[in-house]
Amino acid sequence: MDPSYERPVHLGYLDPLELVWVQAAGRMGVRILRDPELFAGTDGKGNLSLGTADTLDPDDSVAQMIFHEICHWIVNGRETYHLPDWGFPVDGPFDWREHACLRIQGILAERHCLRGFFAPTTIFREYWDALADAGVGPFEPLPGWPSEDRVVALAQESLARSSEEPWGPALTEALVATAGIRALVQPWVPSHRPGPGSLWGT
Repeated sequence: MDPSYERPVHLGYLDPLELVWVQAAGRMGVRILRDPELFAGTDGKGNLSLGTADTLDPDDSVAQMIFHEICHWIVNGRETYHLPDWGFPVDGPFDWREHACLRIQGILAERHCLRGFFAPTTIFREYWDALADAGVGPFEPLPGWPSEDRVVALAQESLARSSEEPWGPALTEALVATAGIRALVQPWVPSHRPGPGSLWGT
């Protein structure tokens, strides 16, 4: 054996869901970058930067993060592609459009039995869970939460355009692929293990 030999690396491994969602984003005109200095953000030039694996929580996934950001884009409007962070003030006060985004995310995920799998991992999980706990319909106001009339109206409007270009076909195909991968993986998830369970089991 030649001690100076270095094995050439021709191929790299990529998580299947990451592959699906990065390519789906690309088909919508969004390039995915990784940046350890932030959680998620767009630059208004077609780049969506996500935190690196070592900076994210155990239940974060590139797939869920891309899906959530695309839902933001749908809700905020096609023209916000050219605005940093889809027109959200990152350090500003709460923007009620966040809740419309979560409603769209939930509706689209639920169509493929992926609501649990694609649940948000930020503080807005409280609203996501409240929708389920209250048992309200996708376009019913959630009692006790602000701006719900506006949230519901925008969610209805956004769902109608979610099937349009540039989102519709790529988004639907990515959700179908996710459901298919999950169906293949789920039987292999151990039923008992120390610590938190696996998202694949949801």
